[in-house]
Amino acid sequence: MSLKIILIMLALSGVGGVALGYVLRVLIGLAQRGSVELEIKQKMLQAKETAAQIIADAEFRSEVAETERLAPIEEREEKLAVREERLGAREEFLDSRQRDLDDKENELRSYEQETKHLRTVAESLATERTKELAKVANLSEDKAREELFSEIEHVYEESILLRLQKLEAHGRERLEDKARDILISTIHRLGNTVNAEVMSLFVALPSDEVKGKIIGKEGRNIKAFERATGVDVLIDDVPDRITLSSFDPLRRHIAKIALEKLIADGRIQPAKIEETVEKTRAEVADMTRQKGEAAAYDAGVIGLDPKLTALLGRLYFRTSYGQNVLQHSIEMAHIAGILATELGADPSIARTGALLHDIGKAVDHEVQGTHVEIGRRILEKFGVDKRIILAMQSHHDEYPYETPEAVIVQVADAISSSRPGARRDTVERYLERLGDLERLAGTFEGVEKVYAISAGREIRIFVNPGKITDLAMHKLARSIATRIQAELKYPGEIKVNIIRENRVVEFAR
Repeated sequence: MSLKIILIMLALSGVGGVALGYVLRVLIGLAQRGSVELEIKQKMLQAKETAAQIIADAEFRSEVAETERLAPIEEREEKLAVREERLGAREEFLDSRQRDLDDKENELRSYEQETKHLRTVAESLATERTKELAKVANLSEDKAREELFSEIEHVYEESILLRLQKLEAHGRERLEDKARDILISTIHRLGNTVNAEVMSLFVALPSDEVKGKIIGKEGRNIKAFERATGVDVLIDDVPDRITLSSFDPLRRHIAKIALEKLIADGRIQPAKIEETVEKTRAEVADMTRQKGEAAAYDAGVIGLDPKLTALLGRLYFRTSYGQNVLQHSIEMAHIAGILATELGADPSIARTGALLHDIGKAVDHEVQGTHVEIGRRILEKFGVDKRIILAMQSHHDEYPYETPEAVIVQVADAISSSRPGARRDTVERYLERLGDLERLAGTFEGVEKVYAISAGREIRIFVNPGKITDLAMHKLARSIATRIQAELKYPGEIKVNIIRENRVVEFAR
């Protein structure tokens, strides 16, 4: 019985222990749950505080950013406001300026109308004055105009003189200086010496015995020589030498060379004479070709026909007033090339035209016509460029100047041939021209002294100051220049220089 009780008690105690354990477990669980919830609540509070802080910081930063963003806009708005004020002020200034300009324009228009009115009145007064002068003086309108002009010239003489001086100095000075520089440079660079020759050549004889050999028995040798060479042989004209005369310079030179060879050989007889002359003629022909080629090379002209070059070489034996024509042509080619380069023309055409300008003189004693016309036909026959023919055909004014190169060739010819000493008769013509200049200028009233200077390129005239006024000096210079152009022949141009001096002399006694 007691065992059962004990067992029951044990069972009850076990059940109670279980129940107690369960209760304790529940209580412990509840205690633990309460602490977790508390912790969760604390974390939630902390999270809320953190979120509030973050929100506050974000709001602050947003306000700062907004302030920073709006600051430039405000500053820009302020600048725009200042600029608008300035623009407004400028517009007001421009408006006032435009009003001023309008006022001045209206004023100028009124002045212009007034000026036109005054000009019309002045013209009408001048017309009335002219008519009144014509009525009072019984003069025609032309005479009255002359009187009026004379009065104006007298009153405004100084102003007219100053104006004339300005017009003369301003327009022509630069052109004259440029032309003078070009011509002086050309002349200084190419002022060659001249070999003067005449229509006869001389051969020196070593002795009088040679003279008898040349004559031969009954004059057979001299006749054979004249027949073979075509020249006249003068034996007794000058002692110790023989004169060879012919209009053909080439024949003269062939005869001279052949005769010198015969004298050196000593065997002078008709057969030997003919043989020597033929050999000399061939040698001279070869020399002529070489002279032509050398001249073309020296002048810088290429591409000429060999036959034309040989004709050019014949000019070596031709002279014009004592001036060697080939040397004259070479000099002209250089001058023309320099001038063409300076003036912008074609130097090649100018040089070739100058070199060939006297080609007709190589055969003018054999062909009818002037050397210019003969030269044109020669160049056309050899197919020379038309521009070269146009350049060479005008150097004696037989044809018009159709190209700039034609004028250049004519100027080069004048420079080469008309300078003192270039030709044998230049000095005589030079002195004659100076005398004509001085005599012509001395015929004018009021002229006291006349001097031709600068190789006849300038005439210096001293006038009587009591008879010639400053204004009359211009008229006198123009009149003298007009008469020189009409009555005298001269190369280039002549400067008329008039000098008027006032001299006062007093004596102390």
